[in-house]
Amino acid sequence: MDAPSDLGDFLKSRRAALRPEEVGLTPLPNRRRVTGLRREELAMLSGVSVTHYTRLEQGRAAGASDSVLNAIARTLRLTEDETAHLKALARPVRSRSTTPARPEQASASVRQLLASMREVPALALDRRNDILAWNTVGHALLAPHLPFEAPAARAGRPNLTRMLFLDPDYRALYRDWPEEAVLAVASLRQQTARHPDDPGLTDLVGHLTIHSDDFTTHWNRHPVRTCTSGVKHLRHPVAGDLDLDFETLTLPSPSGHRLITYTAKPHSDTAVALTVLLGDALPERRTGGAATGPQAVASRHP
Repeated sequence: MDAPSDLGDFLKSRRAALRPEEVGLTPLPNRRRVTGLRREELAMLSGVSVTHYTRLEQGRAAGASDSVLNAIARTLRLTEDETAHLKALARPVRSRSTTPARPEQASASVRQLLASMREVPALALDRRNDILAWNTVGHALLAPHLPFEAPAARAGRPNLTRMLFLDPDYRALYRDWPEEAVLAVASLRQQTARHPDDPGLTDLVGHLTIHSDDFTTHWNRHPVRTCTSGVKHLRHPVAGDLDLDFETLTLPSPSGHRLITYTAKPHSDTAVALTVLLGDALPERRTGGAATGPQAVASRHP
């Protein structure tokens, strides 16, 4: 993930997607050899010199002002998320630390919070989408084919983005996998721009590029979109079809850790189906009382 290359590739991808007619230009017949706008056309429409814009596409963005970047973003019709992404690529924030980062883990209070949300599927993630912890029903919803203790394994712990492209069981969980794949790559693009020196992100992108053609195709299109809430359309092997509202809650710390929760609308078919999953994950719901002893341990560690 070379930042200059990412900046140039992002600008080229958006320039190629914009036709001259869309910005009021009349192309001469049989005179165009490029898809989309030429550099000169984009520079003219943005009020920027061709030399200055060319330097940006070459990744030489030192000194690029907000006014210049905003003008280019308006011409390219970038969304708010894409404009923020453009600025992050043009002004990468480099880490000053020379010490290797320690493996991340969920705090004790976060694990306690997850455990207390007994009937709400929930999990904790770091900025790379590594799963740091999940509660029993969250594990039963998203990855019952993995050991409950998998997030504690630091090395090789499950990662939602890697699972989406390389884990057949997790991939099959999503009824609209193509849309989910675009969202995952769009989020990863934002994280790599914000944290260009993160070796974990670099390794993740490299691994997925090598092992997944689907990922590589989406990655090369440079999707950028923030999605912190919405609906996940799942097909669970036990509970069947589920339409779950999800919320992403960013924890107030420099770590970038997040909580994701999944809930069903009251009295919906999904709410009814979710009770099946809860009964399967929480033995006390089947027995009508609190699970104790070995049964309680089994419910926490299937």
